Amino acid sequence: MINIKENEFIELTKFLKNNYGINLTHKKNLIEGRLNNVLIEKGCNSFREYLDYVYADITKNELTTLINKLTTNHTFFMREQEHFQFFKNQVLPSLATTVKNRDLRIWSAGCSSGEEPYTLAMIMEDYFAQEKSLWDKKILATDISVNVLKTADKGIYSVEGLEKMSESWKLNYFNKIDNDTYRIDSKLKNEVIFRVFNLMDEFPFKRKFHVIFCRNVMIYFDQETKDRLIRKFYDMTEVGGYLFIGLSEALNKTENPYKYIMPSVYRKG
Repeated sequence: MINIKENEFIELTKFLKNNYGINLTHKKNLIEGRLNNVLIEKGCNSFREYLDYVYADITKNELTTLINKLTTNHTFFMREQEHFQFFKNQVLPSLATTVKNRDLRIWSAGCSSGEEPYTLAMIMEDYFAQEKSLWDKKILATDISVNVLKTADKGIYSVEGLEKMSESWKLNYFNKIDNDTYRIDSKLKNEVIFRVFNLMDEFPFKRKFHVIFCRNVMIYFDQETKDRLIRKFYDMTEVGGYLFIGLSEALNKTENPYKYIMPSVYRKG
């Protein structure tokens, strides 16, 4: 085991927090455990040597590897199912009558390997049915990790990952590759736009969103970073629009500008 020195630990955690909002200031053992094999693979004898190697890589591929190793991209279809039920039964009926020009803007922020945005796309395909061609309802799906976005864009999932999914969805929105894997159908894949994006950066969007999903992402952030991100989300939410966060997450009651609707669901105005 290659141990990280205190000054290296402080340097790395400060770099991650300042640039990506990721707070690992109390996770020294996690950092050592998840990065040791990387150091060995790169032929680095110390964390100092490894950090210098990461900083020197102008392609930022090594930085991507570092972030991927230190953040958990664990998700599956229908995770926190009550959110999707609320989206289908409450949010869509409301927005279907209020959204102007049938231009529905939805953002899956921290989309990981794509299960969340594809689930939202399936719900909307079912909901709008014969009217779907009349709506602009493409979903923006972003993540900081290039690797998980590549997986999401391929749209290939194991049969175990689809075990909570209805048979009708499997038939309508997936193509079976073999007994172990399925691929998202192109008609659904075209409804999702995947992009690399760091939530700590300034938001470049010209138009506001009607729904923002940012679930189980802020668990890596300290309170100040969370509050700052929530204000940015609020500014980019249409009046009457919704924010979904993870069931294990909570917003600061004194700093949260959204209206509380139910656990982990908030609304603007």
